[in-house]
Amino acid sequence: MKRLVIIEDQTAIREMLVEILRMDKNYLLVGESGDGQGALNLCLEVKPDLLVLDAKLPGLNGVDLLRRLMKQLPGARVLVFSGHENPVLVREMLEVGAHGFVEKTAGLIEFKKGLETVANGGTYFGPAVAALLRDVVANPGSSNSSDFLTDREREILQLVAESHSTKEIAAKLDISVKTVDNHRTNLMRKLNLHDVASLTRYAVEIGLITPRKPL
Repeated sequence: MKRLVIIEDQTAIREMLVEILRMDKNYLLVGESGDGQGALNLCLEVKPDLLVLDAKLPGLNGVDLLRRLMKQLPGARVLVFSGHENPVLVREMLEVGAHGFVEKTAGLIEFKKGLETVANGGTYFGPAVAALLRDVVANPGSSNSSDFLTDREREILQLVAESHSTKEIAAKLDISVKTVDNHRTNLMRKLNLHDVASLTRYAVEIGLITPRKPL
């Protein structure tokens, strides 16, 4: 029986997955979380064999969370279950340790097949993700400017896009306000973007955050 943690910020989806997987004798649910930092602390405490991970999480996104977890729990198996499957996000999740990636639009049958495959040591991709990967292989020259961002720049980009102020970002990352400003300036220069709205749209495009729903 695989010890499982579910990391998903949308409460309804997380609760649905919990109910489904609690009834499966192949898995023992040992925890759930709806935010990146909480998920990191939880996983380091319970040391699961298997993770179901959303790529979009508040505070600490899925890529950065998985990068940190894999250093501490290198034997854990990871299935990404995400509503966002752009090529940059898929590649980054695989690079930091994911063993499978299923898009939420694929449905629960596809999700369960993916989870079983990953839990048993295999690799699995949903149909939309598999098509993306085939396209990347067919067009290896394609790239994205996010390739040139440092880990710190990505953290700050996400926090800026989540509407945190410079002082709040500095406090969260335990760095100076001047350092945050320098990183923000570098981000805008690298990406050729000149305001917070443009940075936010870019963060949505590459899968760092989920777009806000209109009121």
